[in-house]
Parts: sequence; C-alpha cells; structure tokens
Amino acid sequence: MNAPVPLEELLRATTTERSAVIGLPASQSMLEHRFPLTPEGAGMLVARGFRVKMESGAAAHIHYSDAAYSRCGVEIVARAEALSADIVICLPALSASDARRLKRGSLLLSFLHVGEQQRETLKVLLDRHVIALALELIADDNSRQPFADILHEIDGRAAIAIASSLLADAVHGKGILLGGVAGVVPCEVMVVGSDMAAVAAAKTAIGLGATVRMFDNNTYRLREAATAVGPGAICSSLHPKVFEAALRSADIVVATDTAARGAVADATLAETMKKGVITFDLTSAPGSAFPSMPVIDLDLASPSDNEDTAPARMCYINAGNAVPRTVAMAMSNTFVTMLDDIMVCDGVANALKLKAGLRCAAYTFLGKCVNPAAARTAGVRNVDINLFLQFS
Repeated sequence: MNAPVPLEELLRATTTERSAVIGLPASQSMLEHRFPLTPEGAGMLVARGFRVKMESGAAAHIHYSDAAYSRCGVEIVARAEALSADIVICLPALSASDARRLKRGSLLLSFLHVGEQQRETLKVLLDRHVIALALELIADDNSRQPFADILHEIDGRAAIAIASSLLADAVHGKGILLGGVAGVVPCEVMVVGSDMAAVAAAKTAIGLGATVRMFDNNTYRLREAATAVGPGAICSSLHPKVFEAALRSADIVVATDTAARGAVADATLAETMKKGVITFDLTSAPGSAFPSMPVIDLDLASPSDNEDTAPARMCYINAGNAVPRTVAMAMSNTFVTMLDDIMVCDGVANALKLKAGLRCAAYTFLGKCVNPAAARTAGVRNVDINLFLQFS
C-alpha cells in the first residue's frame, strides 16, 4: 500500500491595497470651467484601489451629476474633505484659504498659473510642504507632454468648430459655410504657427473644405506640420508681404504658441483685415496676438457678444474651455496612467526620483520652490530639485 504523498496547498497571493485618497474639488474660478475626470475615468481609479472623493456639484460644468459619479464608486463630500485628500486634482489656481486645507505633504496636481497664482497661495503650499506638479509641464519617457498636447489639440479643433458656427450664424455672422459648395469659393483660414494646436486647427479646417495657409519661420517645424496636415495646406515662412496679403483676405485667423513672438497683427495690420474676421488667440498669453482687438473669453461668452453693435473684429480666447466635457474625456486616461506610475514607484518622492518627466513638472517640493517662475512669484530662492532629491 502506497504511503500518502504530501502536496503543497495553493494559497491566494495578496498584495497591499492602495488606499490613497484622490480629492476633486469644484472650480471656483470664473476663468476655468474644465474638470479633470469623467465618471468613467474616476471609476477606473476606484477599480485600481484609489478612493475618490468629489465635492458635490463639482462636475456640473461638464453636465455630469453627482449620481453619475456615485454609481462609479466616487464618494460625494464637502469641499473641505475633498481638499484634505492625499492627492488633490484641481485645474484652476487654489486660493490661499483652500491651500490651507490641503493635507501636509499631499500631492497637488494643477496648472502652474504663474500669472494668476497668488504669492500667498504659493507660500501656503511651501509652508504645508505640499508637492505641487504643473500638469502642462509633465512629460512622458519620450519627452512629450501628454496633458499639454491634449489641451493644444482640443484648442485647435475647437477654434475651427466655433469659428465655423460663428460664420454660419445668419443673424450675427455672415451666414456662410466655411467650406463653401460647388460654385462657391470656400473660406480662407490662416494659421500662424506649426505646433500641435496649429496642426489640429489646419486639419479640421481642411476637413471642412476651407482653404488653409500656415505660417512659421521655423522651416523644419513647418515641414513636419505640413507632413502631418497633408497636401491641402499652403505653407510659407513669415515673409512680410505674403503674410500681410494672407491676413487681408483671411476669414479666420488662428494664432498659436509657435508663432512669431509678440503681436501677430498690430493695430495697423488689424485695420487691413476683413470686417467680421474671426480671430483666435491660442497662445500662452491670450490677447497678445491681436492687442488692438476686444477680447472675448469663450468660457464667459454670451449671445450679446455677437450683437450688431459689437466691434467688427474681435479676438476669441480659451477655445478649449468651450468644450469642457471633451477635455475631461481626453484627460481621464492620462490621469489614470500617470497615477498608476506614481503608485508603482511607491510614493510621490520616489516617483520624482525615478521619473524625469514628473520631476521637471514640480514647482513646490516639501517646503522648497523648485520652479524659477514660481520662485519669482513667491519671492523666494529657487532650488534645483535634482540636488534636493539627491540629498533628501
């Protein structure tokens, strides 16, 4: 009779659950109505072990109810509780009072807002040893900036979509189609620059049947843009006579960050442009491309902006803010990937040591200002984060 043979018992392998809490406070800025996560995006984070706490009504601007987030596992809480999370995602600049509610040593994911960020707010972040990352500066392993690229592409596409609608308005616009029809000449779209926003604007305009001209003094960058857009775009360097002729005949002008620095059209040039021309300033200094024109922020626009008494030429800014749900949908997947990377590195400090793309986006780190622009705003000395991490 054979003796019984002992066998190994299979046991379930368990891992330590991640219990990091993500807070989603509502925007209290009149200039920022975008929101970082859709219910599905938040649900993906919950499925990965995060707890997500959202301030009640925070997603109203992207037309999602609290119930939609609750069904995906999100906890609906008061503002103070959302701000006290381990990781706080808030696209607009926080006020100093809100910054004081952040947990000591927590992670803040926001845009840098150097021009808007109050000195007092930055000092509170430093005092509370908050690790703050500027979303637009975060880079991947190939030195691409996923959040910035997403927003630039949306800006370019939104600008043309909105311009097409404004042109087709039979009451306040010209009542014309951007692409025309058989026997009718299409509208002319002028894109100044050749970055991702410029390419997105040009491709969208060509897709709608418009005539598109792109201008940039960087020949190599312009060649890459021309390849991305296809043969439908007419590309040129910023030769004064060619540029001014295009400006006079354009129905839509879109200026992007890779355009020539300074004004695209000063007061003299602006007077040569068509009446009713639609201009979009997608640069990092909104309004600077067309300084003589009244500025309309599309996040605050109202029907009265296009009344018959409105100026003949107006400059529109913040095109992407007009489509905030698209922004949330596009950013959700990127947030999931980035937060996964941070947690795999066993904490934010380790992630900054291991991920150069996160490290370059930090502007406050454990009581030190590690971004030159933020340091100037706060009136403190800038510290090289690489040296700080090496000895921390």
